[in-house]
Amino acid sequence: MKSRAELLQSIATTIQDYRAGEIPKSTPGHVDRWIKQFDTDVQLPLLAELDYAFDKTYFSKNEVANFFASQVKHKEIAGDNPCDFWRRANFLDIQEHGQSQGEILALFNDALIAHCGILVSDCGSDGGPFFYLDDVLFSGGRVGADLKAWIQNSAPVNATVHILVIGTHQLGEWQSIKGLKAAAEQAGKSIKFTCWAAIRFENRKAYKNKSEVLWPAAVPNNAAVGAYMALETKFPFEPRQAGGVLENPVFSGEAGRQLLERELLLAGVKIRAGCQDPKRSMRPLGFSAFGLGFGSTIVTYRNCPNNCPLALWWGDATATSGAMHWYPLLPRKTYAQSDGHADFDFEL
Repeated sequence: MKSRAELLQSIATTIQDYRAGEIPKSTPGHVDRWIKQFDTDVQLPLLAELDYAFDKTYFSKNEVANFFASQVKHKEIAGDNPCDFWRRANFLDIQEHGQSQGEILALFNDALIAHCGILVSDCGSDGGPFFYLDDVLFSGGRVGADLKAWIQNSAPVNATVHILVIGTHQLGEWQSIKGLKAAAEQAGKSIKFTCWAAIRFENRKAYKNKSEVLWPAAVPNNAAVGAYMALETKFPFEPRQAGGVLENPVFSGEAGRQLLERELLLAGVKIRAGCQDPKRSMRPLGFSAFGLGFGSTIVTYRNCPNNCPLALWWGDATATSGAMHWYPLLPRKTYAQSDGHADFDFEL
């Protein structure tokens, strides 16, 4: 195992471009201040497991830009004449909340200039395919809301829509496509939907034993956790069976995974207990309608979604008491901060 100093430096380096220009650059001291909120005996192994996970699930700006640049010449999408294809393509800029779509379109615009010498604004045609670009699909709530409104109000009678993202969570992707097909049918339109992603993370209940999100195999014997779980009656938590083989090795192994799940769960329960009348969707392992929380460890340079454990992003560095008295590793920008809207969705 790396030393404490090495782990602090490694994590700080991995997340160094997180919200660059908006908040101070991450340092080992910043990571150290965050980890010291946990019991002393778990700090080193917790750092080690988080370091491993972030190496797989933190997406820097360079990684995001390189992914979208590679899609310009993706043969399954653009065929043998990609520049001609993209000239005909229609790029949707319809995101109601947040700024991710506009920023991803800017990255794609740079890629189109480099590869084809054209701008996103130069593209578009009647009968051409439509593209909805974003960073990561979590619950699917945002893409569903955006595209359903477009289907009802602006979409042509016949269309092909490509959802192009870096990664998806399998439940959210399935729910999104199913809901969009139903919305198109209800609107009397024939629209084909395809989702493209570099990586897909398993989080469906039927496959919980090989899930690639934080899904505890056991719940700690803790009074606060027990009190929280007693609140849930509609969607009671079902533990996974330990030892499942993952397609994407998000965790170093079962022991490290269980440590990460346990400690972030305990911290999340503590954070939630300090809030007055928290929403039901505010769950210890991330905003969700189910179980102990969404449990994603995916973070991009742009922001940390609230589908990640509360202990990663909740709190205010300047607070000395009250509900916000938790030092965040990845301070989250909310919808209210980005575009003046209340933060009601499950992702950003």
